[in-house]
Order: sequence, then structure tokens, then C-alpha cells
Amino acid sequence: MKPWEHLATATTPGGSVIELLRHDTDYLIKADGYELMTSRMHSSEAAMMQLACPQPRPGARVLVGGLGMGYTAAAALAMLSDRASVVVAELVPEVVEWNRDVLGPLAEHPLDDPRTEVVLGDVGKLVRASNGQFDAILLDIDNGPTAMSERGNSWLYTAPGLAALRRALRPGGGLAIWSIGDEPSFERRLQSAGFTATQHRLRAHGTRGPWHVIFVGHKP
Repeated sequence: MKPWEHLATATTPGGSVIELLRHDTDYLIKADGYELMTSRMHSSEAAMMQLACPQPRPGARVLVGGLGMGYTAAAALAMLSDRASVVVAELVPEVVEWNRDVLGPLAEHPLDDPRTEVVLGDVGKLVRASNGQFDAILLDIDNGPTAMSERGNSWLYTAPGLAALRRALRPGGGLAIWSIGDEPSFERRLQSAGFTATQHRLRAHGTRGPWHVIFVGHKP
């Protein structure tokens, strides 16, 4: 069997080691040896915008936390008008470089779209500095609310972090958080933070692959 080809390595501010690998036409990103995302399975990431903001207004503004392989940003752009915008917050500069290069064709180059703005840095800082700015916030920065890939992200899933996320949304705005699995207590945390909360189990690849969970909270 052909082995995975190591393409690049990066280190997050928190010290996690991020690796980019390729096997034929498939790509894989790992964090400290754990699989974060693969180009073979991305249906659940692509569904986040539909769940958070199924009918975006013409001038909608969307925050995507975590660039990954670009699928979440691309799905948001596909639903938005020419007047809308997508802000992508990415902590690791190398991930942006990979998306401008070898990973770009996977999601049809969402970073080249004039509606896309890339912000290098902690999405939490951007959230704290925002007040009613976003119609949707899509977070795919960890394997779920346990913040496995970057411990600094754990604040976002606490009561103060969820309150900040709620403040950053416009009235009627939606929050979607990707998770590798179910965490029943997190839906209750969203409700306690003032969201109308739901969770959705989706296949990783169409009707196949493992089940992933999208936690969704809507601001009244």
C-alpha cells in the first residue's frame, strides 16, 4: 500500500504540531498525530452554513473560525449574494498558505473570492471585539467543544465564551459548532447562554462514513 506523503509541518501558538499529508489525490491534516480533517470526508463541514443561516440576507456577514481545507468557507460563499462577505479567522499562517497553494483546488479556491477576508489570529479575540456584526458564526477549530487541538480555544465553549459569541451575532443570527461526536451537556450550555439550541447528526461523506455532530444555536 502506498504510504502517505508528508508535505508540510506547522506549529500553533499553543505548541500543537500540524501536519499536511497527501495520498494520491487525498489530503489529510493532523494535529499532534490526531486526524483533524480529510479531503475525503467533508459533508458535515459543508452543512454548517445551511444549518446556522439557511436564508442569509443579501448583505450578510459570516465569520468562519478555522480555515481547514476551505470547505466551510466555500459552502458559505455558495449561499451568499455578491453583497455579502465571509471573514475567515485562522490561527496558523501556514494553513492559509496551504489553501492558497496545494489545497486550493479542493474547495475551488474560496480565498480567491473577493467576498473573502482572511484574518490571521485567534478567532476568540475577533469574537470578543465584535458586537452584533455577524449573521452567522461557523466554528470548525477543534474536534468539538473539548478543544482538543488548541487548548486556548476552550474559552469559547464556556459560559463567558458563549455569551461573547451571542453578542457577536445580529438578532436572529446563527452559531454552528462542528464536533466529532455527541456531547449532550453542550446543548444545555447553549440554551443556558440564551440560544435556541439544536444538534444535528450528519454523515461525514454524503450517506457514508462516520457520524459527526453540528451544534447549532440561534439568537432570538
